[in-house]
Amino acid sequence: MLFQTYYLSPLGSLLIRCSDDAITEVTFIEKEYTLEESVIHPILNEAGIQLKAYFDGTLQQFDLPLNPEGTTFQKRVWKDLEGIKYGKTSSYLQMSRQLGNEKAIRAVGNANGKNPVAIIIPCHRVIGSYGSLVGYAGKLWRKRWLLEHELSIVSKQMELHF
Repeated sequence: MLFQTYYLSPLGSLLIRCSDDAITEVTFIEKEYTLEESVIHPILNEAGIQLKAYFDGTLQQFDLPLNPEGTTFQKRVWKDLEGIKYGKTSSYLQMSRQLGNEKAIRAVGNANGKNPVAIIIPCHRVIGSYGSLVGYAGKLWRKRWLLEHELSIVSKQMELHF
C-alpha cells in the first residue's frame, strides 16, 4: 500500500509517497492540493521534518529509508548520487567513469532524469562537464536554487571556521 502527502517547499509543492517502510517518490508538482489528499504516516512525517531542516539550512544529509522503483542500472546511478556531498557537484561524465563506463554518459543522464526521489537523492548536484546546468526534471530554475542554497550554507559554515 502506498501513502502520500504534500510538502510546500520554497520551490513549490512536493508530492511525497511511501510504502509501509520506505520513501518511494518525492516529486515537484504544479497542481493545487488539499489536506484531505494527505495521509498521516510516520515516514511521511519524518520526511517533512527533514525537508524543512534541509530548506532551513540545518540538515545536509537525509536519513530516510528509500526504495525508489527503477531498473538495476537506475538504482545504481541513484545510489551513486547519494554519495555526492552537500554543496558539491559532479558531472555526468564523472558519474559514468565512476560506474566504469565512460560511454554510459547518456544512460547516466537518462537515469538521473528519472530519479523519482528529488532532493533526497540529490540529482540536482549533477551538472554538465563544463559547469553548465543541464537537465533537471524539476526545472532548471529549481536546480539552480538548490545548488545556490547548498553553496550558501557551506560558505557560511566556512566563514565561521575562520
